Amino acid sequence: MTEGCVTVRLFGSLHTLYRERGLPTTVSAEVPQEGMSARDLAISLGLPLDMIEGVFCNRVVYGVGHVVLPGDRVAFVPKGTPGPHRFFLGLYAAGKVYEPPPAD
Repeated sequence: MTEGCVTVRLFGSLHTLYRERGLPTTVSAEVPQEGMSARDLAISLGLPLDMIEGVFCNRVVYGVGHVVLPGDRVAFVPKGTPGPHRFFLGLYAAGKVYEPPPAD
């Protein structure tokens, strides 16, 4: 992986969305050396924020405000994950973290 890149995987309905667009469901994306929020990364990839419940970054679940750094492995998880799995994986708590709206 080159400096400044992250590997991004998509699951569930996000995977389906990319497949329907004819796009690969595992992609490399450039991020600044200081990083960027998973929210901004999702926007840059054309992912609808209202479909995202959490983001795994290096196998740990976070809310979309988490800062993604070059070299990270990222997986966006859509809303709709069954209840027990949401708790077990930490998605429920990640989705409850306050995420401030973007500054325009």
